[in-house]
Amino acid sequence: MRDNQQRQQVKPKKVNYSKEKKTYNKNNYQSRGRRNPAPRRRPSSVKVIPLGGLGQIGMNITAFECNNQILVVDCGLAFPDDDMLGIDLVIPDITYLKDNASKIRGLVITHGHEDHIGAIPYFEKELNVPIYATKLTMALIENKLKEHGLLNTVERHVVSHGDRVKLGIFDVEFIKTNHSIADAAALAITTPAGVIIHTGDFKVDHTPLFGEAIDLARFAELGNRGVLALMADSTNVERQGYTPSEKNVGKRLDSLFAEHLKGRMIIATFASNVDRVQHIINSAHKYGRKVAVEGRSMVNIIDTASELGYIKIPKNTLIETDQIKNYPDDQIVLITTGSQGETMAALSRMANSTHRKVSIMPTDTIIFSSSPIPGNEKNISKIMNELAAKGAQVVFEDTHVSGHACREELRLIYALTKPKYAIPVHGEYRHLMRHQELAVEMGISKQNVFVLSEGDVLELNKRQGKVTEKVHAGGILVDGLGVGDVGNIVLNDRKMLSQNGLIIATVTLQKHGNQILAGPDIVSRGFVYVRESESLMEGAREIALEAVEECMERNITDWARIKTKIKDELSNYIWKRTKRNPMILPIITEV
Repeated sequence: MRDNQQRQQVKPKKVNYSKEKKTYNKNNYQSRGRRNPAPRRRPSSVKVIPLGGLGQIGMNITAFECNNQILVVDCGLAFPDDDMLGIDLVIPDITYLKDNASKIRGLVITHGHEDHIGAIPYFEKELNVPIYATKLTMALIENKLKEHGLLNTVERHVVSHGDRVKLGIFDVEFIKTNHSIADAAALAITTPAGVIIHTGDFKVDHTPLFGEAIDLARFAELGNRGVLALMADSTNVERQGYTPSEKNVGKRLDSLFAEHLKGRMIIATFASNVDRVQHIINSAHKYGRKVAVEGRSMVNIIDTASELGYIKIPKNTLIETDQIKNYPDDQIVLITTGSQGETMAALSRMANSTHRKVSIMPTDTIIFSSSPIPGNEKNISKIMNELAAKGAQVVFEDTHVSGHACREELRLIYALTKPKYAIPVHGEYRHLMRHQELAVEMGISKQNVFVLSEGDVLELNKRQGKVTEKVHAGGILVDGLGVGDVGNIVLNDRKMLSQNGLIIATVTLQKHGNQILAGPDIVSRGFVYVRESESLMEGAREIALEAVEECMERNITDWARIKTKIKDELSNYIWKRTKRNPMILPIITEV
């Protein structure tokens, strides 16, 4: 009886169905008294934020942000342009990451080239984020951290190809690829919004000199499961066909050893190309030559690679550069830096006769086993001419293959991964635009291909992708120990000094009086040769004197106004006489 009473108390109120609306609306379903279903959940989105590496070669760094968590991929540097006078390096501006430091879960590195790891010490000084990289890549990073005194303060994790790392909501898989440095990896980044594949720098080499070929099967597996976006290397997108195998260079170098049995062989290549260095060592041993290594970066990388087992040097093959003189020339191979014509590199110093240990001889064979980085062509040509003028034979044909994928290799990656969105990376603007064309050819809608600029925030989900905002990004200049203390104003001053020289006008004034005690004296640096321009310099002194006297007569005692007057009058005078515009620096002292 009590149970019946309870059931009656909870009995629902009867609904009059005859008055119920019988309409369907996708936003408000009310038919025959049924409840509204839960609203459709908004799909998860991931933000892709390139902070460097777009519109230029170098300074690669990208942030991925999802659910208030950030993953950072690569942190490289760029080398200064010709107009960045006195600048050593350019590193990415990480203001956005510093403002969101609590969200960062890790720094993941694709490979060990400078344009992907070079700025890590500066990054870690600011943020101190755990680093994840393959063995050789991590060893090269550790060398940099050691130089900056950070080795014991930065958390580091060595991973292998095929490993998956859980970093907050991000799941990162390291996929084997081929490049011009060992241990390169692509990344499959699984987010709540989907999988993003970042190829890093890569090429498809089915017959690498050492190690395994790229893991194309894994790219295909990921493609079958569904890839949200592909971020692929654009460096060689303008080149048709396939990038030749490193094995081709190995055969070419071996034939050069066979052809040049007399005289020394000096081979310039990228220090980071461990496979190339290994083949040079193998060929040298085969033809009975000793190997010396010259150049700080070359020595460091060979030492590191040898310790890790990436380079195997036969016993009694390696000698110090000082020992070269103890062997006949036909028993010597010198592996050196300077393949890009760098002013202070070992080969450049040999070419201009400033190297302390090696002098170029007419019997030498110089092999450039590298291709010019865009912008370095003139420097390389200059070095080659200087070497040829000393009688040495210079060889550069067919001695290098690129480490970057050409168009057919990129098409293959697109065909395997079948991404919904394409984001061209690693290249100048023209490379990114050509990459966009290729992605459209591979069936991706043009509206789903995003050619981004540094600082763009691209928001992606399974429904759509769009650039939603822009964050602060760009380059920070490193000059010696100074980071960011040189800006456009300083660079413009340096440019003016380099182009037009400097004139200094010094004058001594009486304190609390209107009397000139000494000067004006005119000093020229980089403007004219004073001994041959005495009349010009005397005229400049008289102009400066008149300017100061005029200020005294008008009771102008403000130094800034006096300096401006001197500068304006001298500038007008010098322009009329020479049509030049040197920097003018007035200096006033008071006694």
